[in-house]
Amino acid sequence: MAQTAPVVAPTLEEFESAHINVAQVAIQTPVLHSHYLSQLIGQEVFLKCENLQRTGAYKLRGAFNRMSKLTAAERKKGVVAASAGNHAQGVALAAKKLGIKATIFMPVGASLPKFQATQNYGASVVLEGAVFAETLKAAQEYAAKKGAIFIPPYDNIDVVTGQGTVGLEIIDQVPNVQTILVAIGGGGLAAGVAVAAKLKAAKQGRKINVIGVQSENAASYVPSIKSGKPVEISTKRTIADGIAVAKPGRIPFELIEKYLDKVVTVSEDEIAKALVVVLERSKQVVEPAGVVAVAALMSGAVKPKGVTVAVLSGGNIDPLLMQKIIGYGLAASERYTTISVMLPDRPGQLVKTAQAIAAAQGNVVEVLHTRHGEGLEIGEVELRLSVETMGHEHRDRVIQALKDAGLKPRIAAG
Repeated sequence: MAQTAPVVAPTLEEFESAHINVAQVAIQTPVLHSHYLSQLIGQEVFLKCENLQRTGAYKLRGAFNRMSKLTAAERKKGVVAASAGNHAQGVALAAKKLGIKATIFMPVGASLPKFQATQNYGASVVLEGAVFAETLKAAQEYAAKKGAIFIPPYDNIDVVTGQGTVGLEIIDQVPNVQTILVAIGGGGLAAGVAVAAKLKAAKQGRKINVIGVQSENAASYVPSIKSGKPVEISTKRTIADGIAVAKPGRIPFELIEKYLDKVVTVSEDEIAKALVVVLERSKQVVEPAGVVAVAALMSGAVKPKGVTVAVLSGGNIDPLLMQKIIGYGLAASERYTTISVMLPDRPGQLVKTAQAIAAAQGNVVEVLHTRHGEGLEIGEVELRLSVETMGHEHRDRVIQALKDAGLKPRIAAG
């Protein structure tokens, strides 16, 4: 069996050429200073806002760079892609800009906003497959049958080079940056940013660190780097679905193995907390996959030295999902707590409970009063209260106030 040739990393000149090329369709996204994160970790922290990119994510860069290199004959064949969201929109807009017919396969049940946005960019959308693997297979079969050019989301050197233009911009916008944190799914963005940023920094006579971040429920790069080759894992459900990739791409893996300094993981709670912080403190709407770099800083998974840039890689999030994740993040930050109190079924007990919480300056936002449930005795009721608090210490004060009132509170699940 023939051995696959090693991946040759793009040169700095190739990244710079791609940057000029990509500028035809993508904007240079802003970099925002985060006072909150800077104080939290004791280093200056900036946010590279690819959530503000056209189509809402960095994916447009790689898709356009790849598609712009197609010959006239290839362009006539059209392009096809499989995606649940960001790559779909990137390919659709790039195709529109280049005058190429695009067909996008999305899973049945794909989020309505992403489906509609992809259609609005002029692509034909086909809903097929209950899971993404089935969607991908359908797209590849379509490409083989129709002769259309398949545009991969990350495992292509032109795609990686396009994504790496984010790294060039970071060096230009934050010249003294020492550490860059970036999300990893299939690896296209992390590979591109790591190579481009390190080449540009080396030209300036200095070194920088680039660290990749994955959801712990879909961390395919951790075992792959240990094994020295791409390893397929069984991913668990994660709110960061945009980076839930079971197996690294061969091309980005080889580049990441050589150029990335470290890969860390973050939990669901940490991702949800980071999403709330970025929304609340920096006024940025970011999808869960797009905020894992911030989660790594907040959790202590990464303790950088010097000026740090965290890439916010995307902002395409369904409003209903965002509502759920904000609630989840507030609960994980102990700012929203459900408290269960067993009470005797007689007048005045609800008032007594409410007064105790008010005395501790908690804010009750929802109450469920029931005489029915497992563990309830005759003549007893359960009071479940959803209470806004200001963090761990305040929550403890609310619990203690209830105990001081002669009640028996406990923290309840959701």
